[in-house]
Amino acid sequence: MSIENKKNKKHHLSFHKNKNTSKKNNITPVQHLTIKMQLTKVTITAAIVLGTNDATAFTVAPRSSLSVSSLASKSMYMPSSPSSASRRKFTSLNMSNAPDEDDEIGRLRSMAAKLRADASALEAEKQQKLADVAEKAFRAFDQDSDGAISVQELKAGLEKTLKVELSDKRVEELMKEFDNSGDGALQLDEFVGVDQFRNRLEALSREEKRLASEAKKMAQDEAQLAAVAQAKMEILNDGKPTNSDKLFSVLPYLFPLMDGLQYGRFLLSADGAESNPFVVILAVLYALYRTIPLSGFIAFFVLNFLGGNPSINRLVRYNMQQAIFLDIALFFPGLLSALVGFIAGGSNVALPAAITQFSTDAIFVTLLLTLGYCTVSSLLGITPDKIPIVSPAVDDRMPTVDMFDIDSEGNVFAKRREEEEENDDKNDKKD
Repeated sequence: MSIENKKNKKHHLSFHKNKNTSKKNNITPVQHLTIKMQLTKVTITAAIVLGTNDATAFTVAPRSSLSVSSLASKSMYMPSSPSSASRRKFTSLNMSNAPDEDDEIGRLRSMAAKLRADASALEAEKQQKLADVAEKAFRAFDQDSDGAISVQELKAGLEKTLKVELSDKRVEELMKEFDNSGDGALQLDEFVGVDQFRNRLEALSREEKRLASEAKKMAQDEAQLAAVAQAKMEILNDGKPTNSDKLFSVLPYLFPLMDGLQYGRFLLSADGAESNPFVVILAVLYALYRTIPLSGFIAFFVLNFLGGNPSINRLVRYNMQQAIFLDIALFFPGLLSALVGFIAGGSNVALPAAITQFSTDAIFVTLLLTLGYCTVSSLLGITPDKIPIVSPAVDDRMPTVDMFDIDSEGNVFAKRREEEEENDDKNDKKD
């Protein structure tokens, strides 16, 4: 018996042995075919590699051929002999061995082709068995035997097979994914088998758990942000002003009014002004204001300090800051009048009294209109933020919720302004 026949018989015996062993171990036919295909693929790979590299590496050659081949291979590593006869001898041996190697390569290629054919046959057999299993499951799911599986039949069949309860939504998702025709039912060619349904259900379950975890985390983050915002709001009183807040918010505007009375000297000293109660009240307040030393500086610092207290209602704080800006704005008309008077005096030009009186009265009337707008708006609970130039500057100085932060211990503190941080960075770079 030839070596090749012995190998085939040995391979046949080992296949039956493995088959009997698989039966003992309760291996299904599909699993057995899968194992056999894997072994066949490994064998094909080994045969192809050997066929393209060294065909005689794992073959048993005759003794004479083996000795000649070994001598030929050894001659590649033997030191060159000075005898030319020896070299010719080894060359002739190598030439005589070439046909045997070609025959062996051809035989291996033939075996590889046969193995590939066997693998294809096994693959076809496996696919047929899978198709038979799927068809059998399809018949079991198709309770009314109409050739199509509805959503209700799919749900009942999966629950019976997988021993689990499925929601209608989950089954509808499976139907939409595998229903290629879109008719709301699964035909035989669309039925993928119980295993694929199980895998897809597990994937959907994992996806739902992930989404639930993300939703839970998002809810926790939103709750934390809400708690932080509530804590900030408790620190910063930006709520709706009460009636007492509305009344108290008007008082800061007395500061620019007292400093602006100098521009109303012509109007307040006119004939019949002494009988006007408004003028009398202003005169009394101005007298009290001037009795306090450095009253202007004291009022400035008090309003600036209280305007930075976040516990005071925002309307009151806003009016305090705006009163300071209006008082500062009164400085520029006085400076302009002084410059005009200095230039006119240096040019020996006397300004008419009517021009001086008109400009002074105009400044005072503008001040009264501005303060009147702020008073009425504040009493109505509306922030008076429509004054050009002044109101935008006040808005920039008003603290907001974003200016506060909470540390790890839950304490609220004011953040540093970006301008201060940039200045610190510049100073550090200079140093």
